[in-house]
Amino acid sequence: MTQETDRCREALKKVSEGRVVALISSGDAGVYGMSGLAIELAKEDGLELPIEVVAGVTAACAAGARLGAPLMLDHAVISLSDLLVPWEKIKKRLEAVAEADMVVALYNPKSKKRVEQLNEAAEIFLRHRSSETPVGVCTSVGYEGEEKIVQSNLGSFLKEEIGMMTIVVIGNSQSVRMGDWFVTPRGYKGKRF
Repeated sequence: MTQETDRCREALKKVSEGRVVALISSGDAGVYGMSGLAIELAKEDGLELPIEVVAGVTAACAAGARLGAPLMLDHAVISLSDLLVPWEKIKKRLEAVAEADMVVALYNPKSKKRVEQLNEAAEIFLRHRSSETPVGVCTSVGYEGEEKIVQSNLGSFLKEEIGMMTIVVIGNSQSVRMGDWFVTPRGYKGKRF
């Protein structure tokens, strides 16, 4: 974190010199990644460069697959990092998603310096959902040392070890645990198509 602008500028400089460059970030370059910043900086600097954005697997989708199928219905993705977005604005987004009964995947839930935001997010969701609402916690998905916790809930997930490489998935009012899986049913049961 905090080195993204320097990395993008260096990549753009090398492309301007005629080199072929791959600017790599984890997850999907267009979801909390660096593709937007690279495009913005190229425009800001008046550079007409060939930029190709290659899709990746978002951390939310990777975590969702590890947990089962919590993102099967409408869901939101919200970063709790207030480095680029003011905390008050993030709180409004959390409130709207919680009230709308949407599943949410929380990115950047906690860091060494930033610990209270996740507690506040939990309080917001507890005002709108049962403490028994399923919560999945996935850390370092796709990396060595990957961990997942499926058997947690809104009332207890804060006890888990959570850091910047963690994705926290909070279910909605229909989300359930099915054995070792966390699922948000789409409503197929009893329907014929």
